[in-house]
Amino acid sequence: MRLFDSHVHLDDKRYDKDRDELIASLPEQGIEFAVNIGADIKSSKASIDLAEKYEFLYATVGVHPHDVKAMKDADIDMLRELSKHPKVLAIGEIGLDYYYDNSPRELQKKWFIQQIKLANECDLPIVIHSRDAVQDTYDMIKEYNSGSKVLIHCFSQSLEMAKKYVKDGAYLALGGALTFKNARSLLDVARQIPLEYLLIETDCPYLTPEPYRGKRNDPSKVYYVAQKIAELKGLSLEEVVETTNFNARKFYGLS
Repeated sequence: MRLFDSHVHLDDKRYDKDRDELIASLPEQGIEFAVNIGADIKSSKASIDLAEKYEFLYATVGVHPHDVKAMKDADIDMLRELSKHPKVLAIGEIGLDYYYDNSPRELQKKWFIQQIKLANECDLPIVIHSRDAVQDTYDMIKEYNSGSKVLIHCFSQSLEMAKKYVKDGAYLALGGALTFKNARSLLDVARQIPLEYLLIETDCPYLTPEPYRGKRNDPSKVYYVAQKIAELKGLSLEEVVETTNFNARKFYGLS
């Protein structure tokens, strides 16, 4: 098995007691690659530290919309420097979150734009977080992105929006929510969006798939996302694993 978990948070405190043991066990559980995602300056640095320690781990750097309320211009300079590390593959996760509104919306928009521009400047792809901000996210990517590849992480929008994104050449990442009993619209996305536009992720420690829902998530459980896509599309598990692996390597620029 050559699973590629495109979005993990292994620096999260929920792994403090067994992080090294867990990560070291992942290759034998079929994980070929995983990307640890930055959500603020601290976690961006922690992502790089993990990527330096484990050959199969890579990193992104960025500030999540929850945390942009504390951003300063110097943070963009810091992200620019961090992005030069050879194992940093993208800017993210960045975007808009109108569900929690942990940061004022105007600040979310300001720093989303600034980080899109940073990705363009650094010639890096962008990992997008969007929750209850469907149209604003789409419109701002269309207006301000000037060439960076785009991945909508933990895609939870309508099939109509999924089709708009893939028409623009964006990728969509599906996670554990696809296995939930109330995932009706996501099932349509998984069935109808061509496999060449899909990545798989856990977003661990969050969104643990069935049959482990309610427990701490980890990258080995991305298997269940691949399995669900295979079931919905009527494909072999091997084809889904290989194609999503290829898609993730293409998006992140790994040979």
